[in-house]
Amino acid sequence: MSTLFHVTTEAPAARPAAGPRPLVIGIDASLNSLGIAGADWAEAVRHPKLDGHARIDYLRREVADRVKAADLVVIEDIARGAKGSAVHQLAGLWWVLTTEIHRRGIPFAVANPQSRYTYVTGVPNPAKAEPRDKRARICKGIVCTFVNEQLGIWCEGTGKYDAADAAVFAAMGLDWLGYPLLHLPQQQRRALDSVKWPTQTVAVAR
Repeated sequence: MSTLFHVTTEAPAARPAAGPRPLVIGIDASLNSLGIAGADWAEAVRHPKLDGHARIDYLRREVADRVKAADLVVIEDIARGAKGSAVHQLAGLWWVLTTEIHRRGIPFAVANPQSRYTYVTGVPNPAKAEPRDKRARICKGIVCTFVNEQLGIWCEGTGKYDAADAAVFAAMGLDWLGYPLLHLPQQQRRALDSVKWPTQTVAVAR
């Protein structure tokens, strides 16, 4: 196994990197519409007929199939402000997915929900000046537009916001490894400093 480098917990400056681009997968761990993406694709995994353990196991298997060759996974952290009856299941899904990734020996990073907005716009709440009840949808729209227009990954239909979130997390992981899909201002790249990056070696050839 050859390796890219021994990773650290601090974000490096964006730079060209030699060798093949590593496979980085981004995940937005949602129960109803799980976003998952790579450098040039994004999708939302759904199964509306399943619930409870059956749904979580279905999502686990779908994620396991897509990350099996990954060099790095970037997964969104559990939203600390989440409420309602689904919170318990959402936490369970997150731990099931990260355990599956860990079991496979794949390094993974944990990104807080606001980091994707900072990476896209330079600020953690780009809709702060808008009415409170509209902020979440506006922020999701901004991320989706960025992914469509800047990353060139078309996200549409049901689950487009989840797919777009996952695409941003994948882009952040590639940027951290030195393979940025875009050369962004430092104001936006500071989002990488808030991510919990892995400490083990990230492999780029198996």
